[in-house]
Order: sequence, then structure tokens, then C-alpha cells
Amino acid sequence: MNTFGFSFPRGATASSIRAITNEERRAISTVFHDCDNNHKGFLSREDLKVAVVALFGYKPSRYEVDKMLEGVKEKKKDTVGMPLDSFVKVMSSKMAAKDQDEEIRQIFMAFDTQCRGFLSIDDLRKVFSQVAPRMSMNSIQSAFREIDRDGDGRVSYKDFEFMMKYNVTDGF
Repeated sequence: MNTFGFSFPRGATASSIRAITNEERRAISTVFHDCDNNHKGFLSREDLKVAVVALFGYKPSRYEVDKMLEGVKEKKKDTVGMPLDSFVKVMSSKMAAKDQDEEIRQIFMAFDTQCRGFLSIDDLRKVFSQVAPRMSMNSIQSAFREIDRDGDGRVSYKDFEFMMKYNVTDGF
């Protein structure tokens, strides 16, 4: 399915894509207004690139920008850029299609530096020494025990995924 130049991932349909939250919708609108230089009511090609970077953390390809703008021009012939309503539709589709499981897998793999398929307390210590160097060892051990639901001294991918999806972060 193609919405304003954005295609859903293979196997995904509009009904299998999650709905975006009101907070995400507000963030999209805020980014639009922040990137709308001179308050012209639409985003130029360059403004659109900056907006995508702000929302998703990557610079879109020329092809991706062309496809997004092409979808807008099909609907509104006299448009020079992307107006707010179209921007919200396009970015909502993009945001809703982000695969949460893939993000969790990538984070787990970044933590699992030895590619063992599980995390040890040492892996967690290394990560926290880089991202939160002032966190006490006691807090790290407490967090590890909470995430390690079966108590085997290893955080499996399933344990990690549960923590990420269900926000079991009391120890962090």
C-alpha cells in the first residue's frame, strides 16, 4: 500500500500498522511548525528533509522526498510544498509503520557485544558505564535482577523484549 509516497513494509497492511498516539501527532505538528521557515504554511523540499531528520533521525533520499511530494501534488495540483495536513498524514503513516520489534532487536544486539544471544551483568555494566557513568553498581545489579525474570543470571532476548515492551523499568 502506498500513502503519499510512503509504502508500508512488506507484509504489513494499513490495518496491521499501529495507530499513532496523540503525543506523536503533536510532535509531528510541532516539527512542521519548527521547520516551516517564514511561516509560509508548507514545507519546501529542504524543510521536508530537515523535518524527517528531526522526527526519524535520518536524512531521506532524494527518491523518498520526491515520492512524498509527488503524493501531495497528485492531491493538490497547485501546491509548491507540503502543507500541514499532508505532512501529518505522511509522517503518521511513517511513524505508525516503524517496526517496534526491529528496534528492540537492534538495541539488544548493540548490548550483546559478544553475540551470545543473552546479556550478562558485565554487558549491562559496560553499557551503563558509557551511557550513564554515574549510575551506582547497586542500581545496575538491581535493574539486572529485575530484567532477569527467570533468575538464571542471563537476560535473554525474551526478558529484554518484555522489559522494553511493557516498561518494566523500576530499577533504572
